[in-house]
Amino acid sequence: MSYLTECREFYGQFRQRYYTTGSILPSSRALARALVSECRKRSRPARVLEVGPGTGAVTAEIVRQLRAGDHLDIVEINEHFVQVLERRFEDEPLFRARRDQATLMHAPLQDVPGVGIYDFMISGLPLNNFPVALVRDIFRSYQRLLRPGGVLSYFEYLWIRPMKKTLVGAGERQRLHVLTRFLERKIAAAQFREDWVFFNMPPAVARHFRFD
Repeated sequence: MSYLTECREFYGQFRQRYYTTGSILPSSRALARALVSECRKRSRPARVLEVGPGTGAVTAEIVRQLRAGDHLDIVEINEHFVQVLERRFEDEPLFRARRDQATLMHAPLQDVPGVGIYDFMISGLPLNNFPVALVRDIFRSYQRLLRPGGVLSYFEYLWIRPMKKTLVGAGERQRLHVLTRFLERKIAAAQFREDWVFFNMPPAVARHFRFD
């Protein structure tokens, strides 16, 4: 898929479903590399879960890193993005070469079954858009699905919450305030590294967590 096609697909869903899409453009290759950096260090076969892949900008980088014995599960709630990813695994050589190592699920993260399954989780969910109760539920699912010693990598756009607070009403400011406090506690407790990525629109930070 060309970058312009990917942008067009992504922007179309942004206009229709901003709540679950969260941005007008897909993640850059630089951000994808930052998100996959911990997974790239592995020394044995791994099971990987990608959450909210969108058009597959980060998926492409994960697929590049898959080795013999690895398996990639992909969970996406947006039906259109699921169809885009299905076509990519059918049509594009990079994706098709690893098709037998990947499983695509059309579901929310919370419906992924199991406990302690994944060595690496890479998430593109737009947490800043969600109610705080939903974000708490998402983190419970992250922790449920990740193996002891496993790594969660997710990103958020730099300075978005402070900027939003200046543009919204009191109710939304309160949601952002509570969300910020929740995420700051999670970052203080579990983050062991972060990567600032300026070659992305908008600039982002990739966060890497271990929960144990």
